[in-house]
This record gives sequence, structure tokens and C-alpha cells, in this order.
Amino acid sequence: MNKIIFPNNTLFRIVRAVHKTHTVLFKIKANVTGTVLLTQNFFMMNDLRSYTISELKTILASYGEKPYRASQIFSWLHEKRVSGFEEMTDISKDLRQKLSGDYCIVHLKIAEVQSSKKDGTKKFLYELHDGNLIESVFMKYREWNSACISSQAGCDMGCRFCASGIDGCVRSLTAAEMLDEIYTMEEYTGEKINSVVVMGSGEPLLLLDELLRFIEIITADGGKHLSQRSITVSTCGIVPKIRELAEKKLQINLAISLHAATDEKRQQIMPIAKKYSIAELMDACVCYFEQTGRRLTFEYALIDGFNDTGEDAAELADLLKGKMSHVNLIPVNPVKERDFRRPDGEKARRFKVRLENFGINVTIRRELGSDIDGACGQLRRKRKKQGSEYA
Repeated sequence: MNKIIFPNNTLFRIVRAVHKTHTVLFKIKANVTGTVLLTQNFFMMNDLRSYTISELKTILASYGEKPYRASQIFSWLHEKRVSGFEEMTDISKDLRQKLSGDYCIVHLKIAEVQSSKKDGTKKFLYELHDGNLIESVFMKYREWNSACISSQAGCDMGCRFCASGIDGCVRSLTAAEMLDEIYTMEEYTGEKINSVVVMGSGEPLLLLDELLRFIEIITADGGKHLSQRSITVSTCGIVPKIRELAEKKLQINLAISLHAATDEKRQQIMPIAKKYSIAELMDACVCYFEQTGRRLTFEYALIDGFNDTGEDAAELADLLKGKMSHVNLIPVNPVKERDFRRPDGEKARRFKVRLENFGINVTIRRELGSDIDGACGQLRRKRKKQGSEYA
């Protein structure tokens, strides 16, 4: 792991910064010269971009600064997107020095970009400061651009049709890292991101506090100021967290990875289904709608010969009957390590028509990036395998 070297007289500032907002696990040891070695994991946790405006006000009050400084600094971080404190030219040198002593601004490194020649989709592979890799996708539509971002490096949910969970989860991302997936994408492409889907690697509801921090920051005045309704969060169905999120009464879109209409089938492809039944999941979804008034989306990966029959369509329609919902059919992406296949286009269309005949609002997701490693986790896994081969 990379190390950052500090003289001993700055250690008290490091400890003070840790104790302010985040609880961070890190190792400190002194070498023969008395220099302190600190792992870079600390810095990812203490990136100033992970702090909301209200938290910035608390930090600045501890320095004896006025509250208005928080909006200035927030704008430098999230609107002007500076790479260092020295660029904050309307902030006093003394305050900049205090901030740089206690906090940092860490940026993702672009490890690889794959560009589709068919539709302009771009798959980004980012390297984090601890060497871990994550993926994001830039998707270009006729009138807007969307970013699909990861919330974790890898995933522990183990859905059998998904490449991102094959190696498990290394760690969750900070709000700053999730934000920088978008900021770096905008800088690279020169285009504005109009909507965000937290649908890449990871289960975002497992890091709900950090997710809420990300949402608060990206929708705030003085930054990107994205509408809550332009944000979609996808979950495999962590029932208690769905209820907890519902209590926040946000106006974001919630997408449920359903993929089967019966517990028997769902348990075969999604381990989380063994913990929470479909009945429990549906009750949580009703709670979410009652608290927020927001229609839910149910994602349904069509797997040839497994969940794409007329009987499957009837069971799905029966499950969602009378609910304010939308079904997003996703012909499954082939994964080398799995033997799942996608149905042909005609079979997928027949499934869609069957649902429509039952009165279900349904679409087939437009396929993007078919000529690149567009499926979740594919590029990251390919790079990791290449690294192990040459290690």
C-alpha cells in the first residue's frame, strides 16, 4: 500500500481532523528518524469534498471563521472543482493552510476509457488512491447525458448474472469518490451530466449514510445542483434500508433489482432473496411509495429459458398489479464466468407485450455499449485478471 510521510509535529492535526466528523481506521508507526507513516486510506476518508455545507460550517466555526465561508469553499470544491487549496483565491492564506493541514482533495485517476463506436457510450475504469479499481459509464442520449456510477469497489451481493460480484467487495466508496466519478467524466468528455444512476458495482444502501451525503452534496446550491428527480438509486432489496431511506422522504427514483417474481426462482440467482422474501420486499416498496409518492422501477434481467416464459410474465404482472410501478426489462449481459444467455429480441418483445396486456407499464432497456465491456464489472475484472497474470 502507498504511504504518505508526515513529520511528527503534524500528527496532532491529523488526529484532530479524524475526530471531527469521520471515524477512520488507520495505522501509524514511526520509522527510525521519527517520521510518521500514514496509509492513504486516511486521506480518502478525510477528503473535504465529502462534507456537506452544514458540516463545513461546523468545521469553519472550530477555526473561528464566519459561516458564509462554507458556501465559498463549497463552491470552490463542487462548482469550480479546484485540485488544491491554494487555488481558493478569495480565502485567506491562514485558512487555506489550516484546511490543507487537516483535510485533503483527492482525485480519481483514469486507468482506461473504452469508447463505443456505435452509440458514444464510454466505459471509465478509475483507479482509487489505494490502488482499487472501480467503473463508471457515460451514456449519451438524444437530449441528455447520463452517468452510471459505482458505490463500492466490487460487490458482496453475489447476484449470479453480474460480473461485479464475482470477486466480492473490497470496500465502499466515500461521497467524494462517488462525486469524482461524475466530475472526472464531465472533465474528460467536455459534456454536462444531466442525470445520475447509482447502479454500477456495489449495493448503495449498504452505505446509506455516505449515499445520503452524496445526494445532499450533488443537489446543493453552489455545486452541481442536480435535481433529486434526476438521481436513481438501485438496490437488490435490503428491506430495512429501503424503509430507512423512505423515512428521508427524498424525491429520488428507487429501482429494485427484482429479476424473478417468485421466491423460488429469485433465490436461485440472488442470495439476498434468502434473507428477505418477495412479500417483505413488496411491503417495503409500498412503504417507500407511501412516504415519498415516487413510483418505483423494478429491474428484470431477462435470462433465456429461466425467467422469460409466459408463466413468468403472468406471475410478475400478478405481483405488481395495482402498484405504482414501472418494469425495466434488461436482456442479461453475457458474463464469461456464467452460463446465462439473453433471449433473442423477438422473445424479449413478446414478454413485454404479455406484461402490457396485463396492464403493466414496461419498457425494454435500450442497449448501449454493446461493442465495449459495457456490462457492470467486466472491465474491472478484466484488468484485475491481467494484473494477476503479470504479477
